[in-house]
Amino acid sequence: MSDVKKKVAVIGAGPAGITAAYELTKKGFEVHVYEASEHVGGLSRTIELWNQKVDLGPHRFFSTDTKVNKAWLEVVGRDYKMVDRLTRIYYKKKFYYYPLKPFDALKKLGVGTAFVCVLSYTKERLFPVKKDNSFESWVIGRFGYKLYSIFFKTYSEKLWGIPCSELDEDFAAQRIKKLSLFKAVWNAMFTGGKTKHKTLVDQFAYPTGGTGLVYERMANYVSENGGRVLVNTPVQKVNNIGNKVNSLTTADGVEHAYDHIVSSMPITHLVRNLNEVPEEVITANSNLKFRNTILVYLKVEGENVFPDNWLYVHATDLQMGRITNFSNWVPEINQGEKSTIVALEYWAYDQDEIWNASDEDLIKLGREELQKTGLVEGLEISDGYVFKIPKCYPVYGRGYKDPLKVVENYLTSFKGLSVIGRYGAFKYNNQDHSILMGLLAAENIAENAGHDLWEINTDYENYQERSTITASGLTSE
Repeated sequence: MSDVKKKVAVIGAGPAGITAAYELTKKGFEVHVYEASEHVGGLSRTIELWNQKVDLGPHRFFSTDTKVNKAWLEVVGRDYKMVDRLTRIYYKKKFYYYPLKPFDALKKLGVGTAFVCVLSYTKERLFPVKKDNSFESWVIGRFGYKLYSIFFKTYSEKLWGIPCSELDEDFAAQRIKKLSLFKAVWNAMFTGGKTKHKTLVDQFAYPTGGTGLVYERMANYVSENGGRVLVNTPVQKVNNIGNKVNSLTTADGVEHAYDHIVSSMPITHLVRNLNEVPEEVITANSNLKFRNTILVYLKVEGENVFPDNWLYVHATDLQMGRITNFSNWVPEINQGEKSTIVALEYWAYDQDEIWNASDEDLIKLGREELQKTGLVEGLEISDGYVFKIPKCYPVYGRGYKDPLKVVENYLTSFKGLSVIGRYGAFKYNNQDHSILMGLLAAENIAENAGHDLWEINTDYENYQERSTITASGLTSE
């Protein structure tokens, strides 16, 4: 690189964007980060609440990619602990271990229901359901209809707000492709229930300052080494002349020139505001939808309220989809407080009544629903707090890949533009995938590495080196 520092703008300070900014700063670029909100971290932000630290829902970090793990440890250092994962499913007023422990599940389902599950599974082996590229047919094909209806259907339809028959099988293929009933039974009987399935790991690394500590430290590094992290500074549009991106315009109408722009803003917003977008791209872009999240935090006056890190709520009589208990992560985030903070998650579209409900009504709903579960029986819920997150889940509606490919091809044609992150690339990323996107985007800009960033998502396994983080550091597999 020449003596003149190249200027790079990064739009969005979530895991993908701030990782790219951190790496580019290390490589000698002048980096300006534009973040619409008042904090960095995006969906992986940590907030202070009632003298404790909490995340925006349950955010565990786990990767087998050495590149990602090294970057994470470089930033976190020794300021993390290993958390033993306990997650369960709440269904018909009973709690089922997740991953499923067959004998526990059979006992709680009852002999009759368990028999129907086995019968349904056997039927599927003999007479497979017709595949139609939907989540529903994919899961039924793997587990049988009865298990699908109990342990997949209700939760998935709460999360996405569409019937499972309209949800793309890609969601199942990415999230549960290696999980099978046979393996679940085998693991339970012969390996003590241990599992290597990535989404079901028994232990994960967690920063003692909350998940957001990682991205706060990356932002501090950028600021302290010649870059700028501009919070409360939304970007209105990215500007292009033909197929070359050369600047961005902030919400105050000021244009800023850059050699390269890394965008992790919602892909729909990016495309909608580019110059001279072809009609077919506008149409495709309009078919990409995001789902919103509502977090209702409740302060429960009690310790050791229930043992889970988080629970999946499969009950049809409850609107919430997930419950997180922050007292069961690391003690440092509780900061000596004796009360327990739980977060209830609700999902909605912009037009839904619950999305437009008042904080008071949402806290009331949360109190009633938490009490219905019996998890906090006899305990006072002394306070509540609501945090709304717009556009946090890219909706994998059936056939979504077709319009996404049109948009992807269009954005790939631009010089000076990299598109990354859950929002930016319309990928249902975990933290590790977003970090990887940021690392590889930086390598593309600094070294012309040629990584195809669109290939990075939750089923990406093209790791040259495999390792995991343990209490003692990095351990090769």
